[in-house]
Amino acid sequence: MGFSDLANSQMVIAVLTMVAVAGTVFTLVMPVFERDGLKSRMKTVALEREKIRARERARLATEKGDTRVSLRNQPKKQVKNLVDKLNLRTALADENTQDKLRMAGYRGTGPLYTFLFARIVMPLILFVIALFYVFAFLPATLPSFTKVCAALFVGGIGVFAPNVYIQNRITKRQQSIRRAWPDALDLMLICVESGMSIEAAFRKVADEIGIQSIPLAEELTLTNAELSFLQERRQAYLNFAKRTGVDGVKNVTMALIQAERYGTPIGHALRVMADDNREQRMQEAEKKAASLPPKLTVPMIVFFLPVLFFVIMGPAVMQIIATFR
Repeated sequence: MGFSDLANSQMVIAVLTMVAVAGTVFTLVMPVFERDGLKSRMKTVALEREKIRARERARLATEKGDTRVSLRNQPKKQVKNLVDKLNLRTALADENTQDKLRMAGYRGTGPLYTFLFARIVMPLILFVIALFYVFAFLPATLPSFTKVCAALFVGGIGVFAPNVYIQNRITKRQQSIRRAWPDALDLMLICVESGMSIEAAFRKVADEIGIQSIPLAEELTLTNAELSFLQERRQAYLNFAKRTGVDGVKNVTMALIQAERYGTPIGHALRVMADDNREQRMQEAEKKAASLPPKLTVPMIVFFLPVLFFVIMGPAVMQIIATFR
């Protein structure tokens, strides 16, 4: 090995040593000069969260204000007179109808009169529209009796249209409440264990959960008001469960009623019910995940397998055609 090789080796060792020393100094010294970005990031996140919360609270307050205005409004005079004249409240409505309207978010007498009015007007409107369509656009060779029967069938759908609309509203409202209820229970548990009363906990949770579920925030606010004004607190809890129609809410309300009756700690009952609702939501997610492969079977058979069949068999078919040609 010559002098040049030795010099090159020493040069490489010197460069590597310098790089190692520089890396060590950089590792030891840079943390001293680095700024702690965690606090600034947390502050930014907190400010953004407050902005979102303020925006959602403003929207919630606006929607609540609109709801209160609609609840104070009485039904239109013409609608009320027609419903009372035909005695539709006795013929078409019962306590179950009023409960369904409450579960859909419609409270007061105004929505009830509107619902009953829609049940008698909707079939007539659909019948007239269908009758005009069948006589104006369908071939004249069809018998008039067939056209009238088709119009009557469309009009008959209008009898069930208001009920279908209310049921759809109930389903969407319950889905929103069911998704946000475990988080609301956790917040309620934190409030109760921090020393708040159940009324203050309901009010605080209603303010916070409005970002996630406006229907649940409305129900909690109404329940808080009933806890303050009703003579029996048990009735306020029962009304809360009845208005929502969600099994998780019913279980929690029964636990709260028993805790107040027997003097057991409310925090313990809320903790148990919160864990139970968390497990139920996880089980529902697992159930949906398990049902996904069967649901994908039909689309795969209809859309993927024919394409795969043509891709695999296409060249062979083309060769056979070319051979016989």
